Amino acid sequence: MKNIISTLIQQELRRQQLELELIASENYVSLDVLNAYANVFTNKYSEGYPWKRYYWWQDWVDRMELLTQYRALAIFDLVDEYSSEKEERFVDSSFSIKELIDFVGQASPVWWVNVQPLSWSPANLAVYLWLLEPGDTILWMDLNAGGHLSHGFKLNASGIFYKAVFYWVNRQTHLIDREQVEQMALEHKPKIIVAWYSAYPRRLDWSRFAQIADKIKQKYWYKPYLMADIAHIAWLIAWGELDSPFPWFDIVTTTTHKTLRGPRGALIYFRRELEKDINRWVFPGIQWGPHEHIVLAKAVAFGEILKDNKVWWKKYVKQVLKNAQTLANTLIDRWWKIITNGTDNHLVLMDVAWSFPELGLDWKVAENTLEKIWISINKNSIPFDTNPPLRPSWIRLGSPALTTRWFASEEFMQIWDIIDTALKNYNNSKVLNDLKQQVLLLAQKFPLPYEFNK
Repeated sequence: MKNIISTLIQQELRRQQLELELIASENYVSLDVLNAYANVFTNKYSEGYPWKRYYWWQDWVDRMELLTQYRALAIFDLVDEYSSEKEERFVDSSFSIKELIDFVGQASPVWWVNVQPLSWSPANLAVYLWLLEPGDTILWMDLNAGGHLSHGFKLNASGIFYKAVFYWVNRQTHLIDREQVEQMALEHKPKIIVAWYSAYPRRLDWSRFAQIADKIKQKYWYKPYLMADIAHIAWLIAWGELDSPFPWFDIVTTTTHKTLRGPRGALIYFRRELEKDINRWVFPGIQWGPHEHIVLAKAVAFGEILKDNKVWWKKYVKQVLKNAQTLANTLIDRWWKIITNGTDNHLVLMDVAWSFPELGLDWKVAENTLEKIWISINKNSIPFDTNPPLRPSWIRLGSPALTTRWFASEEFMQIWDIIDTALKNYNNSKVLNDLKQQVLLLAQKFPLPYEFNK
C-alpha cells in the first residue's frame, strides 16, 4: 500500500515539475507551507472559536488561530501597527486567551476575520446565510461575463435559495457597464451587491459600487451590503498593485491559495459594526470542526508575506503582472483575439475559435493540444460567445504559478511562441512532439523546491 501511495505522489509531483502551469487559479506553495500541512493540530477537534470551544484543552489551538487572524488582518494593512516582535505574546503563557483576543481587537478596531472556512464557495454561502433571508436578491456579474458559480448561479446553493440578478459588460469593450450595474441595482433593490470575479482581466473601481449603494439608500431608505470576492487577486491587493476594496466594502472574502500562495482554504473579512455575527454561520452554520492544521498552514503563508524580505515579494507581484501583460501583448501581436485587448491583473482570456476560424479550434481542441505538450490551461465562457457554454470559444491563461518558479518575460514570450505554434499545428504530431521537448527543457530550468525522484 505504501508503494502505491508513494507512486501516486511521485507521479503527481513529476507532472507538476515538468509541466508549465498556466491555470490562473493555481499556484505552488512554498516548501514551508507544504510541510506545515502535516502537523499535530490535525489531531485536535476544535469546534467553536478561541475562548469559546466545545472541547477542552484548546489553549495552543486558540493561540495559533489568533496568531493566524492577526496575520490575516496584517497582510491587508488592517492592523494599526503590525510587528513580528508582538507575535511573541501568542506563545507567552503569561498572556491569557482573553488578553490575546483583546490585543488582536485593539490592533484591528475596524475589521475582523474568520480564518476557519474550508473553501471558497462555503465561505461565500456563509456570508449569504448571515446577511440574507431566503428569497432575498443578490446582484452579481453573470457567469458568462466573468462571474463565479458561488455568486448566484442557479445550480449553486446561492442561486437556489436566493434571487440572483445579473449585471453585464459592454458589448464592444467587454468592460463592466457601470451604468447598467446602477440601473439593475435601482430596479431590483438587491440586499447584497457582489463585486470581483474569476475571469475579468481589468482592475475595478470599488468606489463606484459604494456610490451605487448610496443612491439606493437615498431612494429606498436602506443600504445594500457590499461584498468583494478577491480570491483571484488577493496578493495583488495585499502588495498595492491593485486597489483595495476594504475602504469601501462591508465584507471581503478570498481563498488562501491562488495568488496568496497558501494552503487550500478561505477567509471572511467583515466590518465590526455589522449587527450579526458571521462566526455562527461558518460554525455551526455550514461546517463543523475546523481543520486547524490548515489554519496553521495559513499562518505560515501569511508570515511569508509579512516577513522582512519585502523586496523579494514585491518583485514577485510586479512580475506576475508583467508576465500576464507580456502574454497578452505577444498573443495580440500574433493576431489572437484577447478580451479587452489586454490585462491589468494576472489573467488573460484568449479566443481560440474566431481568431483563426479556418483552423476549426475550440476550447477542447486547444486544451487537448496543449496538454499533449505539457501545458495546462482551462476553458472559459465569455460574454456574447456564440458557442454553447459547454463548448466555449475561449480559454483562460494565468501567470502566477510560473512566476512562482521565476519565469520572467523572456520565458513567457517563449511560451507564447510555443502555444501559437501548437494551436496552429494541432494535427501535426511531429511539431507537437518537438514543442513538448522544448517545454520539458524549459520546465527543468526552473525546478520546484520539492524533492523529485526522476
